[in-house]
Amino acid sequence: MPLRRSAAPLLALALLAGCSGNGGDDGESAVDLLAHAKHTLDETDSVHFLLTSENAPDSGTELVGGEGDIARPASFEGTLEVLAMGSTLDLDVVSVDGTVYAQLPFTTGFRVVDPAQFGFGDPGALIDPETGISQLLSEAENAELGEERRVDGAVVREVTADLPGELVEQLLTSEDPSSPVRARFSVAEESGELLRAELTGRFFSAEEDATYILELSDFGADVEITAPATG
Repeated sequence: MPLRRSAAPLLALALLAGCSGNGGDDGESAVDLLAHAKHTLDETDSVHFLLTSENAPDSGTELVGGEGDIARPASFEGTLEVLAMGSTLDLDVVSVDGTVYAQLPFTTGFRVVDPAQFGFGDPGALIDPETGISQLLSEAENAELGEERRVDGAVVREVTADLPGELVEQLLTSEDPSSPVRARFSVAEESGELLRAELTGRFFSAEEDATYILELSDFGADVEITAPATG
């Protein structure tokens, strides 16, 4: 189950054939680059992620940020930033094999929680090829190559694309799933690692755009996540 409360439908990598994209100077198209990024993400054993947001609301119950490690087959450990009751809460969260644990504010230990009450789903599923981050790459439409630049010594190529609002709603949130989400992906050309995804759409309001920025790093790091003691 992704960060959103409902699980995404099964998606086939063959859907990439429905994307369109222009070719680069070396003949590699935007579709090729996204396919490479999906394969790399689906094959990695672990990844570190940082999620931030812009133009988030100041009321309601929403996921507005977070940082942590995701490891296969379905584990997560980190902190999720949740807007609730007019305040932003930093929740220490651990997920192991579909069970989500959180240390709530003003408590000293973890307990099993239903993440839906905090506006997100199971973060351990973010690395799942069928319900996680990589489905954004397989469902990209109107993909076009953008600028090439260097990030921490790596050559990164940008790809802009449109994403179905219904898909992004299942992974994050949306107040208008009928509206497409604009995406800007940054992919390391040599390694195929997706380093950044900037998504802009009607996440918190049907009338106004907001942006989620997802940054990925430390692909394949040695990460061990175990269920915490509860009390």
